[in-house]
Amino acid sequence: MKATAKDILLRYIAIIAGCLIYAAGIAIFLDPNDLAPGGVTGIAIMISYATSIPTGTLVLIINIPLLIIGAKRFGKSFLMYTVVSTVLSSFMINWLSAVRVGIEDKLLCGIVGGVLMAIGMGIVFKCGGTTGGSDILVKLLRLKYRHLRTGTLFAITDTVIVAISAIVFGNIENALYAGIALVISSMVMDLVLYGPDEAKSLFIISDRAKQVADRILSELDIGVTYLQGKGAYSGAEKQVLLCAMRKALFPKVRQIVQQEDPDAFMIVSSATEIFGEGFKDHFTEEI
Repeated sequence: MKATAKDILLRYIAIIAGCLIYAAGIAIFLDPNDLAPGGVTGIAIMISYATSIPTGTLVLIINIPLLIIGAKRFGKSFLMYTVVSTVLSSFMINWLSAVRVGIEDKLLCGIVGGVLMAIGMGIVFKCGGTTGGSDILVKLLRLKYRHLRTGTLFAITDTVIVAISAIVFGNIENALYAGIALVISSMVMDLVLYGPDEAKSLFIISDRAKQVADRILSELDIGVTYLQGKGAYSGAEKQVLLCAMRKALFPKVRQIVQQEDPDAFMIVSSATEIFGEGFKDHFTEEI
């Protein structure tokens, strides 16, 4: 479906908000405390420390060749959103660098900075762009290794840069704090992009399968699938219900099963990922 002018406008507004949040995490909490959280941003912070060139300016300079590579691989749409995101975030990093919050605890700054970075990048990713740098490398890796999560790939590609920061700043504590920021950022990134994944999957074997299914459908609006089963010992034909639901709805489903058939056999498991209507969009994994 072709995007409308309103859709495009809302996407750009979201990208601007994401860039602002991302830049705030870097300029206010990480850069002033010599915390290099990996990626191009971490490289820029280290070079800025050695040369006094503004971090935002360095982020933009380093990103130029990566943007060229990304444009060839991902096309004009990617280039359009990513150039906007990269230029905006670079400008905002320089703009917000004058802001001081008066927090001297580097651990706290690392945590807050990592969370803000992840939220900002997650918003930009969901809008189809990136903030440049290692984001582009991650998108390239995701094309080949689609089973790996975005946050996990960021952690892998950024660990080396965090280790190098210990040498550049001559302070292993800074590197450890940056590592904490990196881990937190990875976790928050997955949460922003994929949600909390708090879901349950159920197999219900009951002699009153239809009554149970009808109540689940009508009272909770949860999809139910009939599977045909056969008891290995008894040889009796059985209908097996398969359904998936948000974790919060599980107690009500269990109550329905107990009310309709106290002798029902129910297998409950935690579902780490569910794709389809009511859950994750299949296209989310293309981020």
